[in-house]
Formats: sequence, C-alpha cells, structure tokens
Amino acid sequence: MGQKDIVEKNLEDYNDVFADIVNALVFKGKQAVRPRDLMPVKVRSQYKADEGKLHEEERDNAKYWSKGNVKIALLGLENQTKPDQDMPFRVIGYDGAAYRSQLLDEKSKERCPVLSIVLYFGESHWNGPRSILEMVDLPEGMENYVNDYKIHIFEVAYLTEEQVKLFRSDFRIVADYFVQKRKNKKYTPGRKTIRHVDAVLKFMSVMTGDRRFINAQKGKKSGGDQNMCEILDQIENRGIQKGMEIMRAEMAEKEASLAKKEAELARKEAQLAQAMELLKKNNIAFVS
Repeated sequence: MGQKDIVEKNLEDYNDVFADIVNALVFKGKQAVRPRDLMPVKVRSQYKADEGKLHEEERDNAKYWSKGNVKIALLGLENQTKPDQDMPFRVIGYDGAAYRSQLLDEKSKERCPVLSIVLYFGESHWNGPRSILEMVDLPEGMENYVNDYKIHIFEVAYLTEEQVKLFRSDFRIVADYFVQKRKNKKYTPGRKTIRHVDAVLKFMSVMTGDRRFINAQKGKKSGGDQNMCEILDQIENRGIQKGMEIMRAEMAEKEASLAKKEAELARKEAQLAQAMELLKKNNIAFVS
C-alpha cells in the first residue's frame, strides 16, 4: 500500500468527509447521506476461486449507508493520481466482491446496491477506459449479449466552481486547491475553517510533494480553529525564519573560514620571522 493511499484513506475515512464527497458528486449537493448513517466496512475481502486458492481484493475506502438497521447501499471510494488502463476491471472486481459478501452472509437476507466512484487527482484529463467494452475487442455478433460495466470517474481538478461549492467538509479545500492549481498554476487560499487539520495537511503534503504543509503543524498546540490562509502564512513565516537561519549559518561559516585563514597566515608569518632571525644569527644574508 503506497503512502498516497494511506493519506487519502485517512482523510476520507472521516464520516463527514466521506458523506460530503458522495452528497456533492452523486446527489448534486443534496444532503442525502448523513455522517451518522455511515458504518465502516472492511475494505479487504476474500474469495475462493475455482482452483481452490484464496484471493484478496482491497478497496481504498468503503462504508455502508444505513437507516436504522436497514442497509440502503454500500458506497466505495477509489483514489487515482494517474489513469489506470485496468480501472473498469478493478472496480467490477470490488463491486462483485461486495455483492458476493452479501450472498455469503448467512445471518442476513437483505440485499443492497453497491456504488463505487473514482476520484482522480491528476492535472490532465483521464485518458483511460471508463467501461469494460472500451477495454476488450468484441467479436461480431456478441454486441447484444456482452454486458457492459461503466465506472464513474470524477476529475477533481476539472470540477466547476459550482461543484466545488457543493462540498461542505474539508474536501472543499482539497478540491479548490486542485482546481486552482490546474487553472491558474497557483493557489490562493480561502478562510474556510479546517476541521481535520492534521489529515488535510498530510494529504496536501503527500499529494503536492511539499513537506512544509506537515512542518506547519509542528509545535502547534492541539485545539483551535485554523484555515489554509493561516497555515500558508505559517509556512511563509517559517520559510523566512529558515532563510535567516541559513544566512546566519553561512555567515558564521564564512567568519570561521576567514579566522582560520588569518590564523594560518599569522602562523606562517611567525615561521618566516623565526627563519629570518635564525639566518641573522648565523650571519647569512640574501643578495637581491
């Protein structure tokens, strides 16, 4: 499991973030899924294939959406930083395993739909397949008999401003960052309060490759509201302080080097004086 996957799961595992992503992208902003109605699901499933071997499939994140004791649906989130040419096969495998687990659950006879969405964080458009039929060469005559399986991909960097505003959780900050960076090549932070500061900053640090997001948290006392504008101010101030520390260190190093050279010159001058005095004592003179 890569570091990016771990960070993404950490942020999306919060019920308010998970529900918000589904509500904004699937239900167009309607608050259909409530955080308290989500239950965790083990993301690793096992099944025995025909050859008798035990296989495992692992989702990025999944939760049951329930109302009371009734399961409405199983919702899955998959994260991608680059297009995957096998993504439709992967998703149908995850969804199939979820349906299979319901079939094998002897304690419950209830059945619920499975919905998986793919969050794509790349700067360029997704150029991979979005359905099974895009991946295979279909023999003539089978068109009406081979079922297709389409996957739902949301390109985060290409969300509209209206779509970004539909998010109510910390994911709005994440989406806004990727949209701005794609459109403007720079990011102007807003003042929306971050609820899960540590998870958001770890996410931003890994996804951008900029460890200053994590360093901004060091030394901060727990509690208290923060927004990205304040965090970037901290990053800038720490950058200035770090720059001053580097300058002071460089000046100290130069001063130490100069002092060393002066000491070496003084030593050589002392040696020369001693040599001249020795020559003088022995009545030896140099003719120019």
